[in-house]
Amino acid sequence: MTSASSQKSSGMWIIAGLVLLLLILHQDNWFWTDDTLVFGFMPIGLFWHACISIGATLTWALATVIAWPIHESDLRQVPSKESDTEEARS
Repeated sequence: MTSASSQKSSGMWIIAGLVLLLLILHQDNWFWTDDTLVFGFMPIGLFWHACISIGATLTWALATVIAWPIHESDLRQVPSKESDTEEARS
């Protein structure tokens, strides 16, 4: 197994673990009856879900980097519309 494929495989398990952790943390039964305000105005349950949303965003960004790594050799030059029309005329 090459280094890149083993890194991708271990990265897949890390992402799966993070998603499972987010699913467990999303079940916030402990904040249902808590009247605590965060920053003096935000209910703690809402703050908790905002943090879960940020965690989900970071997990998705990490999953994107692991699943679709961009290397300079993978980038292809996209032809412009002008060159397409010039080729069509020829």
